Amino acid sequence: MSRAVAKLLNGRIENNALKRKSTTCSGVMVTGGGYQGKTETVCEVAAAFEDRWLALLNHLNPEAKQGTRDLHAPVAYVQTPVTAKPKSTCKAILNYYGAPVYPRMDLPDLVHQVAASLHDHGTKALLLDDITRLRMHRADDQDTLDLIRAFMSMNVTLVLIGVDIPKSGLLSEGRFDPRSRQVSMPASRHARVHGLEATQTERRFDLVQLDRFSYDSDEEIATWTAHLAGVENELRLMDAPEGMLTEGTMPEYLYQRTDGVVGLLERLMEDGCREAIASGRERLTEDLLESITIDLAGAPGRDPNAGEVPPVPKPSQNKPKKRVKRPRNTVFDDPGPDAQDAG
Repeated sequence: MSRAVAKLLNGRIENNALKRKSTTCSGVMVTGGGYQGKTETVCEVAAAFEDRWLALLNHLNPEAKQGTRDLHAPVAYVQTPVTAKPKSTCKAILNYYGAPVYPRMDLPDLVHQVAASLHDHGTKALLLDDITRLRMHRADDQDTLDLIRAFMSMNVTLVLIGVDIPKSGLLSEGRFDPRSRQVSMPASRHARVHGLEATQTERRFDLVQLDRFSYDSDEEIATWTAHLAGVENELRLMDAPEGMLTEGTMPEYLYQRTDGVVGLLERLMEDGCREAIASGRERLTEDLLESITIDLAGAPGRDPNAGEVPPVPKPSQNKPKKRVKRPRNTVFDDPGPDAQDAG
């Protein structure tokens, strides 16, 4: 799934960046559950693109104004405000660039400042995380979505990241084609969006999903185990045996503890390693991990109401059951030679 996201996202950003004429760029929506690595995957792809783009241009922005060449930023990452409004969304983008925001700036001025910042910094991809914080039953959120669609006219690839986008209501006005995995979003309800012309009637997004691991087939179990092998290779515990996370019942135990969510696995590994080092065991075992509680309450920067905090399985209810061996015969239940001959 990560490879599918990387392939689609990388292709879309590069294709749009290489276009010479001003046009409405198609965007990408990355959806999935909370703590499933959506943001990390997208940021890794975008960072790799930024490195290639800077190397291609010798770290210079061809359209930069004199004295601003060191401000080249091909990729911008912004987190959607919890209670998003058009003004707060613009301010969040401007804060990324460190652009000045004056108290008396009205919305058209803010939008103009955003467009100028995107152009002056040579930004080719704008990542908007936690986009499902928008609620379409609120007027402010509807206006914010109109504003975001207008950003597609700024010659920048818009990447929207959110939890379960199809069920969030964000696409209530869009049409999803399951064959092409594309969503056709209509233009704004207004002919002009805060001073920006709508350049075409529909703006298209490619929708790609990054889901949790599954544990239902041999292939899915092998994929999960391969991921655990990669995690194990990065751990630095002094007494860690080979196959610490991949042998025995450990893969099944870790899956049941995390439900296949990579973010929960990361938290469990971090807290488990800390406990292993503090206790002097220097290895991860099921008994040690049973003492670890994954607590996401009050997670910073997470909005539970937007589905950004997934349910966490409890340790004691998910430990794999060990096979119970039959007890050995004793003198009390030995039938003796006469009974064996009679049988």
